Amino acid sequence: MARVAVHEVIQRMPDLGAVRRVSRALAVLDLVLNEDPSTRYFQFDARWSETEEAALMRDGSGNEYSMVFSPDGAFAYGFDHESPMSPYANDHKLWPGLIDGVPEVFHSARDEKAFSDDGVPRATVCFWRTTRDTAWRCGPVENVEADGADWLFELVADGRPEAYLTFAEEYYEVALDLEPIRHVYALMPLTEYVVTVLNPQRQLSDLAEGIAEIGYPRS
Repeated sequence: MARVAVHEVIQRMPDLGAVRRVSRALAVLDLVLNEDPSTRYFQFDARWSETEEAALMRDGSGNEYSMVFSPDGAFAYGFDHESPMSPYANDHKLWPGLIDGVPEVFHSARDEKAFSDDGVPRATVCFWRTTRDTAWRCGPVENVEADGADWLFELVADGRPEAYLTFAEEYYEVALDLEPIRHVYALMPLTEYVVTVLNPQRQLSDLAEGIAEIGYPRS
């Protein structure tokens, strides 16, 4: 039977530090480019809990992902609402094997109510990596054509500023320079120049609250 996309995606995912760094950068870039918090594609909450941070994606069409970073590693859910693996297409049940083998250190993230409806996670994708692991892992899911992992986690798995440039120019329908995106991907402190090159309608002072929530470095 077909192996779902998550098997291939977790082989391309960079290490924990890189995924966390890129996730933070994506949130900052969307903060600069999009003045409406309700329609931002990527978000990052450095205050998710006392010990956790969370990277969130919501595309406004019902698709989403959530990655929780903790001292133990990272745990991720993805949800493609059109996937045949959706709980809504399977009597409100998770696809067999999806969360099998999740380490105990990630059970709180696995069972997080914010990622669930009526106690069932909104998930067609699930993977994780502990600080002791040498690779990302997932459950023994199979027998389906598409779980959405390939496009849901495309920018995180790619890890290059060029990938975000391509995404943002299409999504926001603007022409962007690569250099300020590289600046943000390197987690270098934002400057007025970087902000205004990306979005002439934004000023650095507009972003203080969002930068603090994301936990992005300040100058």
